[in-house]
Order: sequence, then C-alpha cells, then structure tokens
Amino acid sequence: MTTKTFASDNYAGVHPEVMEALIRANQNHAGSYGADVYTQEAINKFKSFFGSNIEVFFVYNGTGANVLSLQSATQSFNSIICSDLAHINVDESTAPEKFLGCKLVTIPTKDGKIYADQIEARIQRIDDQHHPQAKVISISQSTEYATVYTIEELKAISSVAKKYNLYFHMDGSRISNAAVSLNANFAAFTRDVGVDVLSFGGTKNGMMFGEAIVFLNSKLAENFRFIRKQGMQLHSKMRFISAQFNALLDNDLWRKSASHANNMAKYLETALKGIPGVKLTQKVDANGIFAIMPEGTIEELQKEAHFYIWNERTSEVRLMCAFDTTKDDIDRFIEKLRQLTRV
Repeated sequence: MTTKTFASDNYAGVHPEVMEALIRANQNHAGSYGADVYTQEAINKFKSFFGSNIEVFFVYNGTGANVLSLQSATQSFNSIICSDLAHINVDESTAPEKFLGCKLVTIPTKDGKIYADQIEARIQRIDDQHHPQAKVISISQSTEYATVYTIEELKAISSVAKKYNLYFHMDGSRISNAAVSLNANFAAFTRDVGVDVLSFGGTKNGMMFGEAIVFLNSKLAENFRFIRKQGMQLHSKMRFISAQFNALLDNDLWRKSASHANNMAKYLETALKGIPGVKLTQKVDANGIFAIMPEGTIEELQKEAHFYIWNERTSEVRLMCAFDTTKDDIDRFIEKLRQLTRV
C-alpha cells in the first residue's frame, strides 16, 4: 500500500460535502451565467465574511482569477510588483504578460514574502514616459513557500501602496490555510489592511474547480463582467461553482479542511525533525513543508509518495498536505525515510 501523494493539495479529490453540494445542484434546470439561486446565495455568503460593499465574481481557475483581477486594476503601460516566486511570474506561464501587457517587476525572496522597504525600492521613475508605471503590488497569502504574512506586514505593504497610489492584490489560492495560521477572519487580513482585490481559492481546499474574485475596492469591479467574458472565464453553468462555495463557506468547512491540512504539515514537520540529515528550510506556517533531504533518498521516497523537487541542486523538496492527508500517510512516508537513512 502506498501513501497519498505529497505533491500538491491540487492532487486531492473533492471533499465529500462539496461533492454532495454538486449533486444537489445537479437537479432540474437553473438559470445560466449566474442567474441562479446558488450564485446569489454564494455571493451573500462572501458578503457575510467581507462586508456588504463588495463585488464577487466566480471564475473557473486560479490563473483566470489572478490575471483578470489584475486586468481590472491595470493598463498595458503599467507594471506589477511581486515576488520572484509568485504564481503570476512562475507558474502561470506567460498568461499575465499576454493578457495584461504589463511588466512584472520581481523581488527576490528567501521566505516567499516581499517586504515594504523592498517594494518601495522598486517604485521608480514615476511619470517618466520611458518607464513602466507601477500600479499594483501583488502578493500570495499563504506564499509559495507556505509562509504566511502577518497582519502587521500586510499593513506595512498597504501603506506603501497608498503612498504611491497603487492597488494591492492578494493571490489567495490558499487563503483558508492562511486564515487558520493567523487565527483571524478573512476580513482582518484583507479588507481591514487595505487589500483592493482578492483571488479567493477553492480548488486547493476541497473544491473540484472554481475560484472567486472578491473586489474589496468595488470601483475596480465597474466593468468586470465584460472583462470576465472577454477573458473566457464566464462559466455558463455557474451554479456548479457557486454550489461548491456554498458548501465550503457553510458551517466552517473551509476552516475544518484547512486546519486539518495545516495540522498534518505540523505533524510531518515534527516527524522530519527526528530524521538525521533532514534540514527544514522554511518556517511551517501553513500546509507545506520545504526540506533538504538526505543524499540518495529522494528517488526511492518518490516511489512511496510523489512530491516535487523544489531545488535539484540542493535536494530541497516540497511536501504538501491536504484536507484528506492522514497521520497514517505520513507515518508510512516517514518509516520509508527512516529505512533509507539507517546505517
């Protein structure tokens, strides 16, 4: 018997409660393109978390959520400041450049985060027609290293954005894991710190597909229904995205799933610390572990459970936990690692 993979929380299946919601939504006919009761119910749920003066739009995937939310805040002569590890820079191919026409100005990061002083140093040549004009600061919460920005760090970034009249975008593909890590409600580290537009993830926390774009600065949403259509993210049977969010946001399912994933990462962290030759490279804030593995173990470990090599040169790997990861999965993986490291 093999363990589940530790490759990505995208590898996990659909949470049973989300699947049940999909089945319930699959009864009879319902209005298309969001003209259905499920979509209105989901929008109301988002408003209960973020406040009534927001706008919410559902899209099919995370790339669409990030690219289109950024499109609402930029013109093609603008630049977007982000981490060099940001999904918009690394894992979304050239979609941002193609559809936005904007320059990505990246900041090297050691822990996944970018900081206010680093950001301010990248805001240059304001009003110079020969230079791209900075317009958006984009961060990931939690980050690509599974670290989590503190509320104070976010406030500092927001202050820079306000000082230079920039918009503040948050890629929240793992926002539920961040909320659990911070022990804070969603609004406390988004709306309340000055985030303008948020990509709110569902797929990595038990949904089959679907993300939400939450405009906390509602003026950015003025023409978004046209942008979403032009960007090929207007889902005709939108009830099947909305019904999943209804399940995820109801009865704290989002919190239960993210808490479990985070707790499994902590359990894995503790187990790895007891293995000679393993070196953790990042603080474990959310549901990911980054570690340098002992020489000669990676190939055999991947036969037990697939995971990604983050840095081949240093043998650093990424191990992700999901809502369905179990202690037994971790124990089997750790036992295999122990076998490989015994002298």
